Amino acid sequence: MSEKKTKTNSRREFLKIGSLFGVGVAAAGAAAYAGFAQDSHGSGGQELLNESEQKIKVLTEDGTLAEIKASDLTPVKKDEYDNALQSQGREGIAGKHWAMVIDLSRCRNVRACMTSCQNAHHLRDEQHHINVLRMQDDRNTAPYFMPKPCFHCDNPPCTKVCPVDATFKRQDGIVLIDNERCIGCRFCIAACPYSARVFNWFEPKDAEQDEDLLYNVELNVPQKKGTVSKCIFSADRLREGKLPYCVSACPNGVYYFGDLNEDAVTNGTSGETVRFSELMRTNAGYTLLPELGTKPNVYYLPPKNRMFPFEYNGKTTLEEEHHG
Repeated sequence: MSEKKTKTNSRREFLKIGSLFGVGVAAAGAAAYAGFAQDSHGSGGQELLNESEQKIKVLTEDGTLAEIKASDLTPVKKDEYDNALQSQGREGIAGKHWAMVIDLSRCRNVRACMTSCQNAHHLRDEQHHINVLRMQDDRNTAPYFMPKPCFHCDNPPCTKVCPVDATFKRQDGIVLIDNERCIGCRFCIAACPYSARVFNWFEPKDAEQDEDLLYNVELNVPQKKGTVSKCIFSADRLREGKLPYCVSACPNGVYYFGDLNEDAVTNGTSGETVRFSELMRTNAGYTLLPELGTKPNVYYLPPKNRMFPFEYNGKTTLEEEHHG
């Protein structure tokens, strides 16, 4: 491997450490960088550590440069970081119970949510972790649009059929897939009553670009051919205290996201935080197929006050619908 590529890989791994440990204590990230440099360049990294006044520049989580004394650092091995990253991804965030609310009356089929998700998770154009479906309850009523992600059920059928524990449910309610364990049997796809999972039939979109990235189960990047993928509630963003990619991207206020333990959800467009229970009660909120007992953590508000053109008997009609 060339020296240039080695340095690039070391920087990538350092930046990933920043996302894991927050680099709030910048020394942690710098220590990891020093450890990787030592592994890559032999004694060069160790010589830096032996010079107590030597300073190392590190990039913190907020994008600023900081200088840390080499003598204050403790090297972190790549394998140790890898294990910590995957362990943290499987455990989830303690004390949280994440949920999404989708207001069907606001969706205009912009699909910014889909595009944002594709970009974040390096998906091909034909791959979708969230779909926007055109729905129509009756031929005499106006159609509406229905975003459909994974429902992150509290009683998920998918996790029960996986023979290798590749798909699992975390303590914060999120259901993830570890594509380093996934064997592509697709039992989970068959078990999901919401058709929320997809199979990676082809090589990932950015296969060459991502080949040196350390796999992060909370981002599900890099993708891998022959494995299953799905919506993951942007678990990597939640760890940073941010809303999911799709929620933040929507311009029409369709999505709310938050913590059921706090009874609070935040609208991704307006930034307004409201009580989840009140939002459900005043808007007749519901879940999809509750009779299955899956206990989904995605909730819908009905498509009231619809005004969409639709065709009936060869004529285009505009009808306003009011639902309680």
